[in-house]
Amino acid sequence: MFFPQPLTLTPALFAALPAKLRKPRRSAWSDANRGGAAVDSFLEGPCFDAAGRFLVTDIPNGRVFIIGSPTAWEVLAEYEGWPNGMALAPSGALAITDYRHGLLSLDPATGSIAPLLETVLSEGFKGVNDLVFDGNGAALFTDQGQTGLQDPTGRVLRLHADGRIDRLIDNGPSPNGIALNRAGTHCYVAMTRACEVWRFPLRGDAQVGKANLFFRVPAGISGPDGMAVDAHDRLFIANPGHGMVWGCDAHGVPLFAIDCRGFGRTPTNCCFAPDGRTLLITESMSGQVLAAEIPPPT
Repeated sequence: MFFPQPLTLTPALFAALPAKLRKPRRSAWSDANRGGAAVDSFLEGPCFDAAGRFLVTDIPNGRVFIIGSPTAWEVLAEYEGWPNGMALAPSGALAITDYRHGLLSLDPATGSIAPLLETVLSEGFKGVNDLVFDGNGAALFTDQGQTGLQDPTGRVLRLHADGRIDRLIDNGPSPNGIALNRAGTHCYVAMTRACEVWRFPLRGDAQVGKANLFFRVPAGISGPDGMAVDAHDRLFIANPGHGMVWGCDAHGVPLFAIDCRGFGRTPTNCCFAPDGRTLLITESMSGQVLAAEIPPPT
């Protein structure tokens, strides 16, 4: 079966990290991820807080930015950590997946950081990556670490509001971005090193059945990363390996190819603005945020 050619969209520059906040330096993160090169930032975790402010994380420098306008960037938090994914919790706080510290809570009013979950039954994490909250207030998050096709032991975990923890997936080849369909009945997980997006139904218990391959990005040097679902149940998948963001419908039919290569090759994550149609994309290595207007269904 052949699908129609996806509609190509070209994003626009939304905001760029100001020069005053760019301080290239070598760090343990750049040693591990950029061959020891000095980097000034690596943006991730785009989300909106309860007040409607737009925020992103900066992994190597342990920073969380509020982007009030394209030229107004404010450091909300700066600490010794590697913050990656970020999501608004039911409490109004922001939850962060930090590769070094596990799940953290961020007070959006003060910028204070507190532990949320540092271990699972005293076992440390491989390296958590991204998270999403369901309608019951449970956090579903990926524990990626250095897993891949050589070590398919990445995990997807669920932390219930009452503190219970479910291990939903434990054979993932690099589980990264995570999203839920609009009804909250199914979970999508980007398996980066397999260049796949998995989909599986959610139940009240810890059992997962019939996990399936939902979408596959072209093979390359890096597979799918962060994801977002729009009001029409369409899934958008950042793919830094090709400098693209792919969009597909609820059946996995490709609809859009958002070409970010004019700005760089590392679109790592995305989220929708409150208007429901503007997709904001972190272009991580260049320290930019892009915006793409997504057409409604026809």
